[in-house]
Amino acid sequence: MRFALLCIALASTTLAASYEPTWSTIPPKRSIQHSDTNGATLVKAVEALQPGDKLELAAGTYSVERMWDIGVSGTAEAPIWIVAAEGAQVVITRPDDKQNVLNVGQGGPVKFLCLRGIEFTGGSHGLRLGHCSDVWIDQCHIHHTGQVCLSANSADTQRLFLTRNHIHHGDGHAEGMYLGANNGDHIMSESVIALNHIHDCRGDQGDGIEVKQGSWGNLIAENHVHDTQYPCITVYGTAGKPVNIIERNLCYNSGDNVMQVQGEAIVRNNVLINGAGAGFASTDHQGKTLNLQVIHNTILNAAHAFRGGSWNGREGMILANNILYSRDANALHYANGNAGVLSSGNVVFGDGPKDGCVKGRGFEDFPGVSLDGSKHDATPAAAAKLDHADAKYLLPTDFHGKTRTMNVSGAIAP
Repeated sequence: MRFALLCIALASTTLAASYEPTWSTIPPKRSIQHSDTNGATLVKAVEALQPGDKLELAAGTYSVERMWDIGVSGTAEAPIWIVAAEGAQVVITRPDDKQNVLNVGQGGPVKFLCLRGIEFTGGSHGLRLGHCSDVWIDQCHIHHTGQVCLSANSADTQRLFLTRNHIHHGDGHAEGMYLGANNGDHIMSESVIALNHIHDCRGDQGDGIEVKQGSWGNLIAENHVHDTQYPCITVYGTAGKPVNIIERNLCYNSGDNVMQVQGEAIVRNNVLINGAGAGFASTDHQGKTLNLQVIHNTILNAAHAFRGGSWNGREGMILANNILYSRDANALHYANGNAGVLSSGNVVFGDGPKDGCVKGRGFEDFPGVSLDGSKHDATPAAAAKLDHADAKYLLPTDFHGKTRTMNVSGAIAP
C-alpha cells in the first residue's frame, strides 16, 4: 500500500514547464495497443515504431531474454512514445543479470523518444542510456537491479529529461543514477533531473544521483533522495563549461556527506539533513573547486554542517544566506583556510569560523526535524531569529517556490 500511495503521489506531481522537453505536448500520429506479454514480441513491436508512433503496453510482466537495445528515433515534430496503458502496471525484466534490462542507444544515436510509466527490475543495470539526446524517462519505477538502477555513462548524452521516477535498491555500485563518466570520458549536458524519488542506494558505493566530471549545464531540481551509502547527490565540475544548477532538493540519511559538489555550480534552496560526514562538502576531485555558489540552503547535521576542503584562494566562492547547524562539530569547517570566500548572511550553530555569520539559537529553530532523518520538515519555528540574509544574495523564491517577503536565511521562508 505504501508504494501504491507513493506512485499516486509521483504521478500527480505537476511537471513544471521548465522540466519538460519542448516536444512534450506534441500528440502522436498513431497509437498502437500492445497486449502480447511475450518479451520477444515486444522487442519486435518496438523495432517497428516510426516517428509519431505511440506504443501503449497492456498490463503484465514482459521478460526479455536477449540483450535488448532500443535504436528507434523520432523527430522534434514527431516523437516516439512507449508508455504503459492508462492504469496498467507494466513490468519489464529479464531472467538473469548477464545483461541490462533495457539499453537505449548503445548501437547508435537515439533521439526524441519517451519511456513513461514502466517498471524495470532485475538484470544488471535497470536502464542504460547510450548515444541519447532528447530522450525522456518519466514516471518509471526502477528497482532491485544487479548494478546501477539508471545509467548514462557509456556515451555522451544531451538533453536527457529524467523526471518523476521512483528508483531504489540497486546492487553492486548501486547508484540510483550514474550520469556521465569518470574524468570526463563521457559527458551529460543540458539535461534535467527533477522530481525523482531515490532511496536505499547501498551496495559498494550507492550515490543517489551522481553527475560526473565535465558534465555541464544540467538542472538537478526537486528530487527527494534519502538513505544512501555515498552522498545523496554528488556533482563534480564542468571543466569550464556552463555551470550545473542544484536546487530545491530534499536529501537526508547518508552514510557519507549528504550532498557533495566539487565546483562550477549554483547550489540553492536545498534541505540537507543527517550525514555521517558533512551536511554539505566540497573539495578537489578530478578537477579544481572553483566558481561555486552555495546560497539559501538549510543544512542540519550532527557532524560538520559545511565542509570546504579546497576553498582557500579559489575563484568565485560564495557562501551566503545559509542555515548551517551542527550539533557536535563545526557549523563551518575549512580544511585549508577560506581566503577570498564571500561569506555573508549565514546563520550558524556550532564551532568554526564566524566570518559573515550570525549565531542561531540551536535545533529548537527546526522542531519538524530530527537528526536521524525520520522528521525532515525544515520549516523554521515562529520564534527563530533567522532574518539576517544579505539582500545582495537574496533569492526571490524558496524551497517550496514561495515568494520571499523577508530577508530570512535558509531554504524555507516562514
